[in-house]
Amino acid sequence: MYNIHSYLLGQGNYMKKTIRGDLKKRLLSGETVIGPFVIVPSMNLVETLGYSGMDFCILDTEHGPLSIQTVNELVISAQGSGVAPIIRIPKNEESLVLRALDIGADGVQVPQINSVNDAKKVVESAKYSPLGHRGVSIFTRAGNYFKNEAKNHTNIQNDETMTVVHIEGREGLNNLDEIMTVDGIDVLFLGPYDISQSLGVPGDVRSKIVEDALKEAARKARSEGRVVGSYAKDIDMGKWLIDLGVQYLSINVDATIYMQACENIVSELK
Repeated sequence: MYNIHSYLLGQGNYMKKTIRGDLKKRLLSGETVIGPFVIVPSMNLVETLGYSGMDFCILDTEHGPLSIQTVNELVISAQGSGVAPIIRIPKNEESLVLRALDIGADGVQVPQINSVNDAKKVVESAKYSPLGHRGVSIFTRAGNYFKNEAKNHTNIQNDETMTVVHIEGREGLNNLDEIMTVDGIDVLFLGPYDISQSLGVPGDVRSKIVEDALKEAARKARSEGRVVGSYAKDIDMGKWLIDLGVQYLSINVDATIYMQACENIVSELK
């Protein structure tokens, strides 16, 4: 029987369903992936990312207004349109990591990692035994609601989900060598705005002192075979970061992208 749903998910120019763990595999293979931060609570807007060709999105519960109920819906929308959803939680807290992963996100992104102990705490919260001590419930969306008795659930989650840690201050940069010794961290995300503040030039992410810090941190991480992530406020900065070896590139914020597109239309037509 003809199935329009299968057709839509299977055609190259249409939405495709994501496979959890695919983004992680692409990064490990050396691919560069791009995606915006999301602060707008709209399933439709997230769905358009799949049509646009974005690889992932970061659902922002630190600086955005998103509730856990809204994030749950956005995760479903993202995965249904071919975009891997990563949830940025507001702080390095075990219950927040657990909740983000239990709703079936592809990964969790944790701010303000300044020490090796901070990094270890993320892994311990995000991974099941023997890598960590994430609380076990196999009746969640991550466990496919106990489908097939959630067989091999803990190993699958350990293999497929991503841990992204923010290095976003002088302290974190100074401790980067130690942080990189922690197994189970998939992406070291260099946060340029908080780094700029810690270096005395808040908001000036293209200043020489910030660029030099990003260059050195990226060089150091890449030399150890680590995947590097960062944030670009525009295309030019994105290209510069990719040249540094950044693979996990967050480009702008959904609300700003929409506003700037509207501004361009207005400037051309009025």
